[in-house]
Amino acid sequence: MESSIELADGASMPRVGLGLWKIARDRTAGLVLDAIEAGYRHLDSAADYGNEAETGEGIRQALAAGHCRREDLWVTSKLWNTYHHPDHVRPACERTLSDLGLDYLDLYLVHFPISLRYVDFAERYPPEWFFDPVARQPVMEIAPVPLSDTWGAMEELVEQGLVKRIGVCNYTSGLLHDLFAYERIRPVVLQIESHPRLTQEALLRLARQYGLAVTAFSPLGAASYVELEMAGDSDSVLTEPAVAEAAARLNRSPAQIVLRWGLQRGTAVIPKTSRKERLRENLALFDFSLNEMEMAGISALNRNRRFNDPGIFCEAAFNTFYPIYD
Repeated sequence: MESSIELADGASMPRVGLGLWKIARDRTAGLVLDAIEAGYRHLDSAADYGNEAETGEGIRQALAAGHCRREDLWVTSKLWNTYHHPDHVRPACERTLSDLGLDYLDLYLVHFPISLRYVDFAERYPPEWFFDPVARQPVMEIAPVPLSDTWGAMEELVEQGLVKRIGVCNYTSGLLHDLFAYERIRPVVLQIESHPRLTQEALLRLARQYGLAVTAFSPLGAASYVELEMAGDSDSVLTEPAVAEAAARLNRSPAQIVLRWGLQRGTAVIPKTSRKERLRENLALFDFSLNEMEMAGISALNRNRRFNDPGIFCEAAFNTFYPIYD
């Protein structure tokens, strides 16, 4: 298996990246430096993660140390919900570029198909989900911006040279059909939650039909959500017999087995870790493979269990019922 996925525009995106969600700011720069030194060339960032300045510092240190060149890196970031209006898309992208210390992004994604009321940078950055977090009963305030308007402004970023290519996160099949009815510049990547508890077979098939590469976030499933009380230990797939038996046969960790399963399905994976020793383990996925029975056994762990679901967490954490998945 090649270590990169060829995209519809001919570019090559590394199949394994470092996800930067929930990485503490005081650890981000060092972790990014360690990751690049270990061989990572794909970094998955977002304005909402609140650590892009520190990510940029890690990149700067890695480049200064000669670990790679800028053109060897694939840096993804995402447009946050409060910046969907066309007037705000370019400033949001420019703020991300400034924080990262970069002249361009390799990929810029619409983070969620959710448009929230604008919050100025000077007032709060990143603005997160509440419009007024100190209100007596804070809520999300929705801004009625059509996704087609947002996409048009994303296309302008490509034309202006700020980003090389664009794509979307957390889109459903219906939203993809709609997007391909009006796009001028085609999306090249769909980023979605996908792991053995949420295989999303139909959506992956549709993405392939449209020529979209798929990046799976939270590729290990529950691990990222237990500490947020959005998953329980019983949701983990790492101790399931189908995973444990493959790990024993191949002398690999359960996490490596699950990540390799994701790669063999054709997706890129962006596991998150804040532990240096895990970086190399999560990258060492290309010198073994799962057989057909192991792939089928792990896929059979599907429970359609979505951990990152606005229809649940927006109401629980942000006092606003706002489902985007049926």
